[in-house]
Amino acid sequence: QAQLLESGGGSAQAGGSLRLSCQAPPSIYRNRCMAWFRQAPGKEREKIAQIYCDGSHTFYADSVKGRFTLTRDNAQNTVDLLIDVLKPEDTGMYYCAAARSCDCPRPGGSTYNWIWGQGTQVTVSL
Repeated sequence: QAQLLESGGGSAQAGGSLRLSCQAPPSIYRNRCMAWFRQAPGKEREKIAQIYCDGSHTFYADSVKGRFTLTRDNAQNTVDLLIDVLKPEDTGMYYCAAARSCDCPRPGGSTYNWIWGQGTQVTVSL
């Protein structure tokens, strides 16, 4: 079983909102950059957001900037992704991931050894 557990996915209408949550054990959360990825049907997995270990720096992919908000609660060992103004192209599997350090990998990196959750499905209809 994956130790990173995503929740909050499901079906929603375009224009609505969803809040995804990721719960991790302290050993796979504390002092780590945390991230969310998504994979749309027929497309490669894409990093959409990541956050420094103390929450001081956040990165968003251009495709989600302005609509997605990533936060972390270091007392609860959770990271939440609030998705506003849902679009059909937001449909896909959303994965929580933990990095290997406080600092986050460079946004363009594609070979980093993340620790993965199993994912939660998001389906957005018109």
